[in-house]
Amino acid sequence: MAKKNINEMSFLDHLEDLRWHLIKITLAVLIVATLAFIFSRFIFDDIIFAPLDMSFPTYKWLCDIATYMHLDTSFCSETIPIILQNRTMAGQFSADIWTAILAGFIISFPYVIYQLWKFISPGLHDNERKHSRGFIVISSLLFFLGALFGYFVITPLSINFLGNYSISSRVDNQIDISSFIGLVRSAVLASGIIFELPIIIYFLTKIGLVTPEFLKKYRKYSLILVLVLSAIITPPDIASQVIVAIPILILYEVSIIISKIVVRNQNRKLKKHV
Repeated sequence: MAKKNINEMSFLDHLEDLRWHLIKITLAVLIVATLAFIFSRFIFDDIIFAPLDMSFPTYKWLCDIATYMHLDTSFCSETIPIILQNRTMAGQFSADIWTAILAGFIISFPYVIYQLWKFISPGLHDNERKHSRGFIVISSLLFFLGALFGYFVITPLSINFLGNYSISSRVDNQIDISSFIGLVRSAVLASGIIFELPIIIYFLTKIGLVTPEFLKKYRKYSLILVLVLSAIITPPDIASQVIVAIPILILYEVSIIISKIVVRNQNRKLKKHV
């Protein structure tokens, strides 16, 4: 049966269409998750647990920065005093399953975006679809950049600080595996979502909820918010907060430029129809 025109589709038709897109997304994530589960030893030993080793490349870079700025040199230590442990019977199995699903989602992200785009694109005008062809590539690139930033910057910053933090010599940092994986997962996913800011601003501007003037007006408040966010997700030292804050501020400025372009294009269309 031929697919209905977007204007002829009822609410239930839209729900049915969305359901099939979600089914395709779920299948893609599960297929990649299965492959990730097969190679779980590599994922855990060489990726997730890699920041526990001071040979992790980020630590040398942070050590050089800290030494140059005469700041805390804990990044130059030989080891991180963390012992991972599993305290439940199904703990390691659960960690393996959920990590595989997370890996499936991250690797499948371009396909996830593609399916969501297929769902919303029929409601756009032809010229809007034409100018939005790079949406999948750009949003995927931003997400992967954010995920890499979370893994190579926020994760080692957090692990080094929390692993070396001590209230007493009587207390050892024996961390449950679920807590450690949760920290890595949060850093990677949160950064990936934050780096989608330009895409989010693009759509908010398209529907009229955000304007370049609004973003400029509240730039100083966004700066404070970014610094607070940096203080929350990083250790309480100036160098770490600056390292995290700089890319977020750059993304905010890029979002202002994108918002300007969207508004300018909308004004040109209005002038043509006058």
